[in-house]
Amino acid sequence: MGYKNEQTGYRNGLLESRGVIKKDNFAILPHDGLVKNIVPGFVECDLSILGSPKLGAGFVDYIITFHKNGAQETGFGGPGIQTLVYVISGKLTVSDGKEESVLEAGGYAYYPEGVKMFMKNAQDEDTEVFLYKKRYEALEGYEAHKVVDTIHNLEPIEYEGMKDVLLWDLLPKDLGFDMNMHILSFEPGAGHGYIETHVQEHGAYLLSGQGMYNLDNEWYPVEKGDYIFMSAYVQQAAYAVGRGEPLAYVYSKDCNRDPQL
Repeated sequence: MGYKNEQTGYRNGLLESRGVIKKDNFAILPHDGLVKNIVPGFVECDLSILGSPKLGAGFVDYIITFHKNGAQETGFGGPGIQTLVYVISGKLTVSDGKEESVLEAGGYAYYPEGVKMFMKNAQDEDTEVFLYKKRYEALEGYEAHKVVDTIHNLEPIEYEGMKDVLLWDLLPKDLGFDMNMHILSFEPGAGHGYIETHVQEHGAYLLSGQGMYNLDNEWYPVEKGDYIFMSAYVQQAAYAVGRGEPLAYVYSKDCNRDPQL
């Protein structure tokens, strides 16, 4: 996967971790602490489960490396479950059983509930992806639809008017969708304009860079390959550090629905 599961046996230094787990509030899972999981349907893959209901999330996130001949053969998702895959590196073939698409780095596919997603590595070298699933909250008169695209076709938005913080919206702003997936990128030295507090929850996988993240009013170092879970109402903000490479992450957000009583 580039950052995890590459070392065997003893490592340098003491047993230590940057990881922080505050169930139902927030969590940081460093890339060097992730372990491989076996999930039925995935073959020739290194797969780590990231956010999940056991952590307090209303979704499940995965980071997966598809090796040569790696695939999801049984169909991911299905009745009531919507799915999204984002290709970090390599080349992936995705299919709903009728139509195939080949995604390269920056490419993504969203399948609405009831549509199973089949995946296979489209090259001999490894392909790394971020994968997401969530139960769909239907809204009368609206429905979601399949989206297959790449961020290279999208125009970034200046996040809240800041030229050094860019946002990509991967899905339409349409009431048929009860979630969206975004990429947020901070140039070195840039950050959120204020500490955010909101009802939405996030699962974020860091694609590049280094930074500091404020979670529940405590600052933590984060870097490429880390995963962050942020529950509803946890205080949150980030700024990028380092030179040259922006701090960027892909993350989910629930939206377009009134909270239920």
